[in-house]
Amino acid sequence: RGAPIAADAQVVPLAKVLEAPEEYSKAPVVVDGVISQACTRKGCWMELVPAAGKEGVRVTFKDYGFFVPLDSKGMIARAEGVTTIKTLSKKEADHLAEEGAKLTRNADGTAREFSFIASGVELRKAD
Repeated sequence: RGAPIAADAQVVPLAKVLEAPEEYSKAPVVVDGVISQACTRKGCWMELVPAAGKEGVRVTFKDYGFFVPLDSKGMIARAEGVTTIKTLSKKEADHLAEEGAKLTRNADGTAREFSFIASGVELRKAD
């Protein structure tokens, strides 16, 4: 889905990206993980975790250009992209929560979110 993943792209363990997301905001990297959940309305985002039961990152898709299947939970994903850190408005956070996203809210209802913007994603069924 999206652009093909570059054959020469730098592969970085997802756990390492989760530890220091700021370091991966400029040049694209490839991460692998398990989809722990996905947008229940359109498939316009997914949460990627290094392993079942671990914390992960919400992955969105560059320019809203492609989606993942609504039933992609549990699939293995490889994604190429960059990280971003932003503050979501209360309205944005409410919308994502309605779609099943897990967010840590601030007192005013906003949420600071680190996410991964993928230009391409490869999916396969778990073994």
